[in-house]
Amino acid sequence: MTRFLTATLALLFSITALAEPPSTFTTAKVVAKQKIFFDRAQNADGELYCGCKWKWTGASGGRIDPKSCGYETRKQQTRADRIEWEHIVPAWVFGHQRQCWQKGGRKYCVADDPVFKAMEADLFNLYPSVGEVNGDRSNYKYGMVSGSVSQYGACTTRVDFRGRTAEPRDAVKGLVARSTFYMYDRYGLSMSRQQQQLLMAWNRQHPVSAWEKSWESRTAAVMGHGNPFVTGERLWVLGYKPSREGLVTQLVARKTAPAISQPVAASGDIIGNRNSHIYHLSKGCPSYNQVAAKSRVPFSSEAEAQAAGYRKAGNCR
Repeated sequence: MTRFLTATLALLFSITALAEPPSTFTTAKVVAKQKIFFDRAQNADGELYCGCKWKWTGASGGRIDPKSCGYETRKQQTRADRIEWEHIVPAWVFGHQRQCWQKGGRKYCVADDPVFKAMEADLFNLYPSVGEVNGDRSNYKYGMVSGSVSQYGACTTRVDFRGRTAEPRDAVKGLVARSTFYMYDRYGLSMSRQQQQLLMAWNRQHPVSAWEKSWESRTAAVMGHGNPFVTGERLWVLGYKPSREGLVTQLVARKTAPAISQPVAASGDIIGNRNSHIYHLSKGCPSYNQVAAKSRVPFSSEAEAQAAGYRKAGNCR
Protein backbone atom coordinates (compact mmCIF):
# COMPACT_ATOMS: atom_id res chain seq x y z
CA MET A 1 0.00 0.00 0.00
CA THR A 2 2.82 2.38 0.90
CA ARG A 3 4.63 1.69 -2.38
CA PHE A 4 1.41 2.25 -4.32
CA LEU A 5 0.76 5.57 -2.57
CA THR A 6 4.35 6.69 -3.17
CA ALA A 7 4.13 5.78 -6.85
CA THR A 8 0.79 7.57 -7.19
CA LEU A 9 2.13 10.76 -5.59
CA ALA A 10 5.24 10.63 -7.77
CA LEU A 11 3.07 10.34 -10.87
CA LEU A 12 0.86 13.21 -9.73
CA PHE A 13 3.79 15.54 -9.18
CA SER A 14 5.53 14.50 -12.40
CA ILE A 15 2.38 15.38 -14.32
CA THR A 16 2.02 18.65 -12.44
CA ALA A 17 5.65 19.52 -13.12
CA LEU A 18 4.96 19.36 -16.84
CA ALA A 19 2.19 21.95 -16.59
CA GLU A 20 2.91 25.40 -17.99
CA PRO A 21 2.40 28.56 -15.90
CA PRO A 22 -1.04 30.09 -16.51
CA SER A 23 -0.99 32.90 -19.04
CA THR A 24 -4.01 34.88 -17.78
CA PHE A 25 -5.49 35.82 -14.41
CA THR A 26 -8.69 33.92 -15.26
CA THR A 27 -6.76 30.74 -16.00
CA ALA A 28 -4.56 31.25 -12.93
CA LYS A 29 -7.58 31.13 -10.60
CA VAL A 30 -8.70 27.80 -12.04
CA VAL A 31 -5.20 26.34 -11.88
CA ALA A 32 -4.76 27.59 -8.31
CA LYS A 33 -7.89 25.72 -7.27
CA GLN A 34 -7.08 22.51 -9.13
CA LYS A 35 -3.34 22.23 -8.50
CA ILE A 36 -2.59 24.13 -5.30
CA PHE A 37 -5.56 24.76 -2.99
CA PHE A 38 -7.66 21.75 -4.06
CA ASP A 39 -7.59 20.23 -0.54
CA ARG A 40 -7.40 23.39 1.56
CA ALA A 41 -11.06 24.55 1.72
CA GLN A 42 -11.77 22.70 4.96
CA ASN A 43 -8.27 22.95 6.43
CA ALA A 44 -7.66 24.63 9.76
CA ASP A 45 -5.40 27.26 8.14
CA GLY A 46 -8.33 28.57 6.10
CA GLU A 47 -8.25 31.41 3.63
CA LEU A 48 -5.75 34.27 3.76
CA TYR A 49 -7.05 37.09 5.90
CA CYS A 50 -9.39 35.49 8.45
CA GLY A 51 -8.66 31.76 8.41
CA CYS A 52 -12.20 30.91 7.31
CA LYS A 53 -13.06 27.56 5.76
CA TRP A 54 -15.05 27.45 2.54
CA LYS A 55 -16.76 25.20 0.01
CA TRP A 56 -15.66 25.21 -3.62
CA THR A 57 -18.21 26.33 -6.22
CA GLY A 58 -17.77 26.55 -9.99
CA ALA A 59 -14.42 26.61 -11.73
CA SER A 60 -12.59 28.72 -9.15
CA GLY A 61 -15.07 30.20 -6.69
CA GLY A 62 -16.12 29.33 -3.17
CA ARG A 63 -18.67 30.01 -0.42
CA ILE A 64 -17.35 31.15 2.95
CA ASP A 65 -18.28 29.34 6.16
CA PRO A 66 -18.35 32.34 8.57
CA LYS A 67 -18.95 30.19 11.66
CA SER A 68 -15.64 28.39 11.08
CA CYS A 69 -13.72 31.59 11.84
CA GLY A 70 -16.22 33.79 13.68
CA TYR A 71 -16.48 36.14 10.72
CA GLU A 72 -18.97 39.00 10.87
CA THR A 73 -19.87 41.04 7.81
CA ARG A 74 -18.75 44.66 7.98
CA LYS A 75 -20.78 46.06 5.13
CA GLN A 76 -20.75 44.05 1.88
CA GLN A 77 -22.75 40.86 2.45
CA THR A 78 -22.46 39.53 -1.12
CA ARG A 79 -18.67 39.72 -1.07
CA ALA A 80 -18.52 38.52 2.55
CA ASP A 81 -20.19 35.28 1.46
CA ARG A 82 -17.71 34.37 -1.26
CA ILE A 83 -14.11 33.46 -1.87
CA GLU A 84 -12.13 35.85 -4.07
CA TRP A 85 -8.53 35.58 -5.28
CA GLU A 86 -6.33 38.15 -3.61
CA HIS A 87 -3.23 39.54 -5.31
CA ILE A 88 -0.93 39.79 -2.28
CA VAL A 89 0.91 42.50 -4.21
CA PRO A 90 -2.07 44.29 -5.82
CA ALA A 91 -2.32 44.57 -9.59
CA TRP A 92 -2.68 48.33 -9.09
CA VAL A 93 0.71 48.42 -7.36
CA PHE A 94 2.73 46.48 -9.92
CA GLY A 95 0.68 47.92 -12.77
CA HIS A 96 1.64 51.47 -11.82
CA GLN A 97 5.29 50.51 -12.34
CA ARG A 98 4.55 49.56 -15.95
CA GLN A 99 4.36 52.05 -18.80
CA CYS A 100 1.19 50.40 -20.11
CA TRP A 101 -0.78 51.53 -17.06
CA GLN A 102 -0.03 55.16 -17.83
CA LYS A 103 -1.43 54.65 -21.31
CA GLY A 104 -4.70 52.97 -20.44
CA GLY A 105 -4.81 51.22 -17.07
CA ARG A 106 -5.27 47.53 -16.35
CA LYS A 107 -7.17 46.68 -19.53
CA TYR A 108 -4.45 48.18 -21.68
CA CYS A 109 -1.76 46.29 -19.74
CA VAL A 110 -3.58 42.98 -20.17
CA ALA A 111 -3.87 43.57 -23.90
CA ASP A 112 -0.43 45.04 -24.54
CA ASP A 113 2.12 44.05 -21.88
CA PRO A 114 3.27 40.40 -21.53
CA VAL A 115 5.19 41.19 -18.35
CA PHE A 116 2.08 42.59 -16.67
CA LYS A 117 0.10 39.53 -17.75
CA ALA A 118 2.77 37.29 -16.22
CA MET A 119 2.61 39.22 -12.95
CA GLU A 120 -1.18 39.18 -12.88
CA ALA A 121 -1.22 35.39 -13.36
CA ASP A 122 1.73 34.55 -11.09
CA LEU A 123 0.51 31.85 -8.71
CA PHE A 124 2.99 32.83 -5.99
CA ASN A 125 1.00 36.06 -5.61
CA LEU A 126 -2.51 34.56 -5.50
CA TYR A 127 -4.35 33.34 -2.42
CA PRO A 128 -8.06 32.73 -1.69
CA SER A 129 -9.59 35.24 0.72
CA VAL A 130 -12.92 36.48 2.03
CA GLY A 131 -14.22 38.72 -0.73
CA GLU A 132 -15.22 41.58 1.57
CA VAL A 133 -11.76 41.80 3.16
CA ASN A 134 -10.18 41.52 -0.27
CA GLY A 135 -12.29 44.48 -1.38
CA ASP A 136 -11.57 46.49 1.77
CA ARG A 137 -7.81 45.88 1.47
CA SER A 138 -8.05 47.31 -2.07
CA ASN A 139 -4.58 48.42 -3.19
CA TYR A 140 -3.51 49.56 0.26
CA LYS A 141 0.03 48.99 1.49
CA TYR A 142 0.71 46.59 4.35
CA GLY A 143 1.34 48.14 7.72
CA MET A 144 0.47 48.20 11.42
CA VAL A 145 -3.07 49.42 12.15
CA SER A 146 -3.65 51.04 15.53
CA GLY A 147 -6.75 50.50 17.65
CA SER A 148 -8.44 47.38 18.97
CA VAL A 149 -11.92 47.62 17.45
CA SER A 150 -12.82 44.48 15.50
CA GLN A 151 -14.12 45.12 11.99
CA TYR A 152 -14.93 41.54 11.05
CA GLY A 153 -15.92 39.77 14.26
CA ALA A 154 -13.25 37.28 15.37
CA CYS A 155 -11.16 37.97 12.25
CA THR A 156 -8.06 39.89 13.35
CA THR A 157 -7.11 41.41 9.99
CA ARG A 158 -7.67 45.17 10.14
CA VAL A 159 -7.95 47.91 7.53
CA ASP A 160 -7.26 51.61 8.05
CA PHE A 161 -9.28 53.24 5.28
CA ARG A 162 -8.12 56.78 6.06
CA GLY A 163 -4.47 55.75 6.21
CA ARG A 164 -4.84 53.34 3.26
CA THR A 165 -3.14 50.56 5.22
CA ALA A 166 -3.98 46.89 5.86
CA GLU A 167 -2.61 44.68 8.62
CA PRO A 168 -3.18 40.93 8.03
CA ARG A 169 -3.60 38.44 10.87
CA ASP A 170 -0.36 37.33 12.53
CA ALA A 171 -0.55 33.78 11.11
CA VAL A 172 0.07 35.01 7.55
CA LYS A 173 2.32 38.05 8.05
CA GLY A 174 5.43 36.04 7.21
CA LEU A 175 3.77 34.45 4.18
CA VAL A 176 2.64 37.86 2.94
CA ALA A 177 6.17 39.26 3.39
CA ARG A 178 7.87 36.43 1.50
CA SER A 179 5.33 36.56 -1.34
CA THR A 180 5.89 40.30 -1.63
CA PHE A 181 9.67 39.86 -1.68
CA TYR A 182 9.27 37.30 -4.46
CA MET A 183 7.21 39.64 -6.67
CA TYR A 184 9.51 42.63 -6.18
CA ASP A 185 12.59 40.50 -6.79
CA ARG A 186 11.33 38.62 -9.84
CA TYR A 187 9.83 41.60 -11.64
CA GLY A 188 12.24 44.34 -10.61
CA LEU A 189 9.72 46.44 -8.69
CA SER A 190 10.59 49.38 -6.46
CA MET A 191 9.66 49.17 -2.76
CA SER A 192 9.76 51.98 -0.23
CA ARG A 193 12.27 51.80 2.61
CA GLN A 194 9.46 51.82 5.17
CA GLN A 195 7.68 48.89 3.51
CA GLN A 196 10.95 46.93 3.28
CA GLN A 197 11.61 47.40 6.99
CA LEU A 198 8.11 46.30 7.98
CA LEU A 199 8.13 43.17 5.81
CA MET A 200 11.65 42.25 6.90
CA ALA A 201 10.41 42.35 10.50
CA TRP A 202 7.39 40.17 9.67
CA ASN A 203 9.70 37.72 7.89
CA ARG A 204 11.84 37.38 11.03
CA GLN A 205 8.94 37.24 13.47
CA HIS A 206 6.86 34.70 11.54
CA PRO A 207 8.99 31.84 10.11
CA VAL A 208 7.94 29.60 7.23
CA SER A 209 5.23 27.14 8.32
CA ALA A 210 4.75 23.55 7.16
CA TRP A 211 1.84 24.63 4.98
CA GLU A 212 3.80 27.50 3.42
CA LYS A 213 6.50 25.02 2.43
CA SER A 214 3.85 22.81 0.80
CA TRP A 215 2.28 25.83 -0.91
CA GLU A 216 5.67 26.82 -2.30
CA SER A 217 6.37 23.29 -3.51
CA ARG A 218 2.99 22.88 -5.20
CA THR A 219 3.20 26.28 -6.84
CA ALA A 220 6.78 25.71 -8.00
CA ALA A 221 5.69 22.48 -9.72
CA VAL A 222 3.25 24.48 -11.85
CA MET A 223 5.28 27.66 -12.34
CA GLY A 224 8.55 25.90 -13.16
CA HIS A 225 10.50 27.86 -10.53
CA GLY A 226 10.26 28.40 -6.77
CA ASN A 227 10.04 31.23 -4.30
CA PRO A 228 13.63 31.54 -2.98
CA PHE A 229 12.46 33.62 -0.02
CA VAL A 230 10.45 30.63 1.23
CA THR A 231 13.08 27.99 0.51
CA GLY A 232 15.79 30.10 2.17
CA GLU A 233 17.90 30.53 -0.96
CA ARG A 234 17.56 34.30 -0.72
CA LEU A 235 17.09 36.81 2.07
CA TRP A 236 15.71 40.29 1.58
CA VAL A 237 17.87 42.98 3.18
CA LEU A 238 17.44 46.73 3.15
CA GLY A 239 18.38 48.02 -0.30
CA TYR A 240 18.10 44.54 -1.85
CA LYS A 241 18.82 44.54 -5.60
CA PRO A 242 16.10 42.58 -7.47
CA SER A 243 17.15 39.76 -9.80
CA ARG A 244 14.45 40.69 -12.37
CA GLU A 245 14.30 37.05 -13.51
CA GLY A 246 10.67 37.44 -14.54
CA LEU A 247 11.61 40.18 -16.99
CA VAL A 248 14.36 38.01 -18.44
CA THR A 249 11.86 35.17 -18.92
CA GLN A 250 9.56 37.45 -20.89
CA LEU A 251 12.43 38.70 -23.03
CA VAL A 252 13.35 35.11 -23.90
CA ALA A 253 9.71 34.43 -24.77
CA ARG A 254 9.70 37.45 -27.07
CA LYS A 255 12.81 36.22 -28.84
CA THR A 256 11.01 32.97 -29.74
CA ALA A 257 8.15 34.95 -31.28
CA PRO A 258 8.25 36.48 -34.80
CA ALA A 259 11.15 38.92 -34.93
CA ILE A 260 10.42 42.60 -34.40
CA SER A 261 13.16 45.06 -35.16
CA GLN A 262 14.47 46.62 -31.93
CA PRO A 263 17.52 48.86 -31.45
CA VAL A 264 20.31 47.07 -29.57
CA ALA A 265 23.15 48.70 -27.70
CA ALA A 266 26.26 47.51 -25.93
CA SER A 267 26.01 46.82 -22.19
CA GLY A 268 26.01 50.09 -20.26
CA ASP A 269 24.91 52.18 -23.26
CA ILE A 270 21.34 52.34 -21.94
CA ILE A 271 20.56 53.71 -18.48
CA GLY A 272 17.11 53.74 -16.93
CA ASN A 273 15.97 56.03 -14.13
CA ARG A 274 14.22 53.81 -11.54
CA ASN A 275 12.24 56.81 -10.28
CA SER A 276 10.84 58.13 -13.56
CA HIS A 277 10.95 54.82 -15.50
CA ILE A 278 12.54 56.66 -18.43
CA TYR A 279 15.64 55.30 -20.18
CA HIS A 280 18.44 57.21 -21.92
CA LEU A 281 20.93 56.19 -24.63
CA SER A 282 24.59 57.12 -24.32
CA LYS A 283 24.40 58.62 -27.81
CA GLY A 284 21.67 61.04 -28.78
CA CYS A 285 20.16 61.52 -25.31
CA PRO A 286 21.37 64.73 -23.57
CA SER A 287 20.21 63.57 -20.12
CA TYR A 288 22.20 60.30 -20.15
CA ASN A 289 24.87 61.57 -17.72
CA GLN A 290 22.35 63.42 -15.53
CA VAL A 291 20.79 60.31 -13.98
CA ALA A 292 21.90 60.00 -10.35
CA ALA A 293 24.06 56.95 -9.64
CA LYS A 294 21.63 55.58 -7.01
CA SER A 295 18.75 55.78 -9.53
CA ARG A 296 20.52 54.11 -12.45
CA VAL A 297 19.28 50.81 -13.90
CA PRO A 298 21.48 49.46 -16.74
CA PHE A 299 19.92 47.70 -19.73
CA SER A 300 21.56 45.79 -22.56
CA SER A 301 18.95 46.80 -25.15
CA GLU A 302 15.96 49.06 -25.66
CA ALA A 303 13.79 45.94 -25.84
CA GLU A 304 14.87 44.96 -22.32
CA ALA A 305 14.19 48.47 -21.01
CA GLN A 306 10.74 48.53 -22.61
CA ALA A 307 9.92 45.07 -21.29
CA ALA A 308 10.75 46.40 -17.81
CA GLY A 309 8.18 49.17 -18.28
CA TYR A 310 10.56 52.00 -19.18
CA ARG A 311 10.05 54.49 -22.01
CA LYS A 312 12.60 56.38 -24.04
CA ALA A 313 13.44 59.94 -22.98
CA GLY A 314 11.60 62.49 -25.06
CA ASN A 315 14.70 64.60 -25.73
CA CYS A 316 16.63 61.78 -27.43
CA ARG A 317 17.54 62.57 -31.02
